Amino acid sequence: MTLNVGDQAPNFDLRSTDGEMVSLSDQSGSNVVLAFFPAAFTGVCQTEMCTFRDSLSSFNDLNAKVFGISVDPPFSQAEFHSQNDLNFPLLSDLGGNTVAAYGVELPNLAGIDGYNVAQRSVFVIDGNGKIAWSWVSDSPLNEPSYDDVKAAVAAI
Repeated sequence: MTLNVGDQAPNFDLRSTDGEMVSLSDQSGSNVVLAFFPAAFTGVCQTEMCTFRDSLSSFNDLNAKVFGISVDPPFSQAEFHSQNDLNFPLLSDLGGNTVAAYGVELPNLAGIDGYNVAQRSVFVIDGNGKIAWSWVSDSPLNEPSYDDVKAAVAAI
């Protein structure tokens, strides 16, 4: 399923690195940046999450909350979060339901049957829960244009 700008963003209930459940519906009224990434402790994912960390204040200035989402278990994400001193929550989509709902499932990564991860992608969601902007990578090695993400949030 492909999501388009203007579509209602699928809701989710996912466990964060601090053990709390986070729902998209609880973010109503705030802009949200969802950064889906394939796997914790990998180079490009670390670079991406640290780039969001380093620019979090500019997202906060735009009334935006940032969440990283992967299929990694919460305890792995917690260690990845700690090691990289991340200042925003990572959310565990262990069963891959949210990844599938957003249409960004990358199946059989590295040729391993059943090893389905999140395709690197970013969704900007407005305070009404509508998708305002999206980017889906054609390769796990590509990072988003962070300036484009900020511009998308600023345009809401």
